[in-house]
Amino acid sequence: MRRRHKNDGDKQKHESRDSRKSDSDYSASFFSSEKRVFFFCLMFRMLNSLLVQTYFNPDEHWQGPEVAHRIAFGYGHLTWEWKRGIRSYLHPLLFVPLYRVLAFLHLDTPLVMRKAPRLLQSVFAAVGDLYLYKLSAVLFGDNVAKWALFSQLANWFMIYCSVRTLSNSLETVLTLVSLYFWPCMRSSSRSSTVSRKWSLVLAALACAIRPTSAIIWLYVGLLEFSKERYKLKLLFLEVAPIGMLVLGLTCLLDRIMYGTWILVPLNFLKFNFLSSGGDYYGTHKWHWYFTQGFPVMIFSFLPFSIAGIIYSKQWRYACLLAWVLGLYSVLGHKEFRFVLPVLPIALIFSGYCLAMIEDPGLAGYKGKESSKKRTNCSLKMVLAVIFLLATNIPMSLYMSLVHQRGPEDVMNHLAREAHHGKVKNILFLTPCHATPYYSVLHRNLPMRFLDCTPSEERGVLDESDHFLMDPVSFLSEYAKNMSLPSHIVLFDSEEQKLKNLLNSYDYREERRSFNAHFKVDRELQASIVVYVHTRQ
Repeated sequence: MRRRHKNDGDKQKHESRDSRKSDSDYSASFFSSEKRVFFFCLMFRMLNSLLVQTYFNPDEHWQGPEVAHRIAFGYGHLTWEWKRGIRSYLHPLLFVPLYRVLAFLHLDTPLVMRKAPRLLQSVFAAVGDLYLYKLSAVLFGDNVAKWALFSQLANWFMIYCSVRTLSNSLETVLTLVSLYFWPCMRSSSRSSTVSRKWSLVLAALACAIRPTSAIIWLYVGLLEFSKERYKLKLLFLEVAPIGMLVLGLTCLLDRIMYGTWILVPLNFLKFNFLSSGGDYYGTHKWHWYFTQGFPVMIFSFLPFSIAGIIYSKQWRYACLLAWVLGLYSVLGHKEFRFVLPVLPIALIFSGYCLAMIEDPGLAGYKGKESSKKRTNCSLKMVLAVIFLLATNIPMSLYMSLVHQRGPEDVMNHLAREAHHGKVKNILFLTPCHATPYYSVLHRNLPMRFLDCTPSEERGVLDESDHFLMDPVSFLSEYAKNMSLPSHIVLFDSEEQKLKNLLNSYDYREERRSFNAHFKVDRELQASIVVYVHTRQ
């Protein structure tokens, strides 16, 4: 009887061990196939793109889909940046074939026109996720790569921002892929000419889309030249030819689109760095990225990332983080999205920390691990995952579904009304670029918004500033000189001052959409309102 009990106990142990092994094998088999990883990331990001229904930054509309819509359909608004030649057409041209295919198939309905650009960006975002996984696997192994991918997919800011049609989102993808191919960033002692050339092409494209991406590649170049024996050969036979080729092709593209020869990267750097033109849109303290900006982006993954940096001792990437945050801190105008390309790097370190919690041997633990220690590690792992999901998922849902959704909802409403012929023209009495535009309305109707083109003279107020200072006088003067539109869009903070005047001009409230629970950079804009003229 004792022998039978002993055998039964051994059998249970073997079954338990086999069960754990089968779970581990299943996870390993799933992550061993890059195609399965990419397919999973693609499905995740496509759902992610459908989830996002809020307004984050004007550039996601005005510097991408809006420009593409003008090229594809012949109407749309170009902001002042395109008149001064500080933007390349390379990024918006990615959306032109999408729009033309939709029009050819007669699928360019308001709903599809609204969703399609972000769905396309979700494909690019999935490529970025895959290469974050591949880069992590090369640096630390498959187990770390698994948790690095978890960190990337669970981080609230990546959910919130990566599928938006910002040039920063595509820059982030190109940066991840090019870092994967660059030999010295893979901890590879053997230099691969082919992979390095691929990396240079992708890095040059990232710099063409966002010239500030050169900050990252300046660091990589300094790191490479400190180790490379044939520095001049690398510079003149690889870096310079590929850089000049990509620059030449993008200049040719911009020559065709602008109608004249123009060096966009030079104009961009002159405006943002040499003349501090970006300061026109607000400034922050020098330490903002370190004390507020980046900690908000990485959120509850921060302690895990710090621990991952310390224990992994992968200093070249830790220094890259410090380098980028430090150089961007020199600029007065700061935004979350500017440092988006290095957020995945920090999340790789978070993945290392999570893998270390799952397997303490990663941190150098030696000797046999007792069942009690395994249980403690499993408990810590479960608590860590629950903590990260419990903090990031609600944040991502709130920011993607609730906060600042008013501009999107209003334009969706106006697009449906215009589709049924109920809109003649629209006046936006909001801060400039506060809503999407023709790329969502998709009707060639007269529309006007308050201008905020930066003046070359300091202290000169733009039209948007004049309106915010005295909305009643501004609208009264407008009504004297211009015909009144069929629809007026404004935030409730200005509506309170203009309500009586709007009623006197025979306007009534047609739709009110929730916008925000708290103020962002101005007074609280709790809702956004559409007024319609009763005599239209």
